Amino acid sequence: MNTDSNNLSKPAAKDSDDIDLLAIMFSVLSGWKTILFFAALGLLVGLLYSRYENTTYSSDALIQIESSSGGGLSSLGTEFSNLVTSEASLAQTEAELIKSRMVLKPVVDLLHLSVRLNDPTINTLDKIETNHIPTQENTAQGVTLVTEDGEASVSQFDVSIRYLDQPFTLVRSANGFILSNEFEEFSGQFNQPNRFRGIEGSIVINVDDLPVDAHPVSIRKQSLQNTTDAINNNLTVVELGKQTGIIELTMLGPNQDQISRILRQIVLSYIDQNNSRGSEETTRTIEFMETQIPDLRQKLEDSEAAFNDFRTEYGTINVDEEASILVAENARIDSQLSELRLKKADLTTYYTEEHPLVIQINDQIAELQNRINEIDSRIAELPEVQREFLQLSEDVGINREIYLNLLKNYQQLQIAQAGQVGFARIIDLPINTYRAIAPKRSLIILLATLAGLLLGIMAVLLRNMLRNTVKDPERLEARTGVPVIATIPRSPQLTRLNKIKKSPDRLLAHTDSGSLSYEAIKSLRTSLIFGMSAEVRAGQRAKVILITGESPGVGKSFISSNLSEVFAQLNKKVLVIDADMRLGELHEVFNISKENGLADYLTQNTSSIVDVVHPTSMDNVDFIPRGKHPNNPSSLLSGGKFDTLMKELNVHYDYIIVDSPPVLAASDAMVLAQRADKVLMVTRYNDSIEGQLIYAVKQMNKANIQVDGIILNDMQQGVMNKYSYHYNYAYGNNSTN
Repeated sequence: MNTDSNNLSKPAAKDSDDIDLLAIMFSVLSGWKTILFFAALGLLVGLLYSRYENTTYSSDALIQIESSSGGGLSSLGTEFSNLVTSEASLAQTEAELIKSRMVLKPVVDLLHLSVRLNDPTINTLDKIETNHIPTQENTAQGVTLVTEDGEASVSQFDVSIRYLDQPFTLVRSANGFILSNEFEEFSGQFNQPNRFRGIEGSIVINVDDLPVDAHPVSIRKQSLQNTTDAINNNLTVVELGKQTGIIELTMLGPNQDQISRILRQIVLSYIDQNNSRGSEETTRTIEFMETQIPDLRQKLEDSEAAFNDFRTEYGTINVDEEASILVAENARIDSQLSELRLKKADLTTYYTEEHPLVIQINDQIAELQNRINEIDSRIAELPEVQREFLQLSEDVGINREIYLNLLKNYQQLQIAQAGQVGFARIIDLPINTYRAIAPKRSLIILLATLAGLLLGIMAVLLRNMLRNTVKDPERLEARTGVPVIATIPRSPQLTRLNKIKKSPDRLLAHTDSGSLSYEAIKSLRTSLIFGMSAEVRAGQRAKVILITGESPGVGKSFISSNLSEVFAQLNKKVLVIDADMRLGELHEVFNISKENGLADYLTQNTSSIVDVVHPTSMDNVDFIPRGKHPNNPSSLLSGGKFDTLMKELNVHYDYIIVDSPPVLAASDAMVLAQRADKVLMVTRYNDSIEGQLIYAVKQMNKANIQVDGIILNDMQQGVMNKYSYHYNYAYGNNSTN
């Protein structure tokens, strides 16, 4: 029995907190298959997406925003136009106006953009397969959509508010068409307006054509808000540079003709709105003058008639020089007052009475009115007939001057309005380039592949974090406190044979004798020989070596069988015992039946050593198979009969190699270790969980059993392996012991 009471107090080396970047890199590279899988998956997704996404085209136009003219006010004279100062429109403000419903609604109405047609028979696979899905065409005549069974064409579709944004289905019938939704169905005729009365209101539709073979077409009337939002989602309006006054309009879409047509109408609609806005001031002034001219004409006629009647009655009256001066001054002031009142009337159409310009004119009018009052007082001192003559003469002169001045300005405004333009002008209208700007297929495929690579690397790192496998011998020694006495490289030849289920021979001596794996087994033999040379107990010939592992599938049987073969080469008598009476498979390695084995010896009183020990095809190597599966393997191994067996075998063999069940699967290994000279723990490189191995060693230590060494099995050599320096080197095909 191999025990060490001091082993329990033996502290394990602490984990290093340093990040081993080289180890991380090698662990990532070791998962190259996973990374390659995710990269291929990303490539496939990129290819599918690049075919699924419709081709996107671009169309652009340029508009220049200039300083606005003085409009109608400038036509009234420099002095008057200076009273009202106007700032030039900012290009950014106009850019926002272009995207407003005021500009877009005429385009929506002209091109029927609120009518949406769709082919419901097209699915995702169709998009990927065809790589191009036809989209609707909007013109002033109506909306068309091409399908595989013909063309759908609708020239009018108006619905009540409650039907907005609700889907309908159009299908050709024997006598016309059928329009239906989830609850209603209407029948109509082609090429004529059809008016239906539904649950939610009225529907007016004019269908020109539909696909044949009852091919359905989805139709929907969008609200104005949703339609303009859809346009603005594909429309970009920005000023080129700073304070340049140049606005660039760019529209994106899957149909080059369609987006150019829509963008052209948007530009024209904006220019129309701009021109109307520019002439609005002049129009208002002309309308005001048109209301004043008839009244002024009537006043002039009345004043002339009264003056003529006075002269007829009294004849010509001589007016002295002072009276003439007063009359002339009064006429001049009245003319100024009339002009100021006209300006005030025009200003009050834009501003309130509290505006500084209106207050300024009111002050001027008050000053002139005071002077008129003074003149009227002077005139009142003249004789009655002379005073009346002056008054009538003054009225005629004032009314004539006001009327002629207003008539002149009216004619000037009409001329100005005829030649007036807005402050925006078109530089470039959109044209069809048919150059696709998206999707950038090569870029999408590259990015998708890179994303797959990153995802694969993350998956490998996550897997390594969640499943910390055994890799580094130094780390194992530090974590367990047990030396790694051998690292067994993977044998490529034996790996290929193991893939053939009926492969009869798994011994390296027969299948891959020149490999590094075979040399590593020999090195293990040498290490064990020197390690056990001074540990010979009295009356004991055989040295018992227990081979176990933390879990199944680590290669215990492989180590046990090949180790027995290399010991036999030294002319030593070797016995291999398959002590895994549950799932042992060593009998397959030696090509011997599992019957008449260890379990049979321990359960049957009639069995003898001769019945259970079987010779193998190798010289100096005998084998005890597992036997028939018992109900209580651990109890059988703890009994005295197993002790008797081991004592009898001890005198016949130099080495007894016991292949036990895994430590974490059963307690058999702890029972068997009590009778072993060396306890070896086999673990598999990059497959066994490091935490399980550490726990298995601790369990053995708790049972007062010292694990003498760890065998790191199935090491894989390569440039991606940080730990390939642990490999022994082989002398080609040299079979020398």
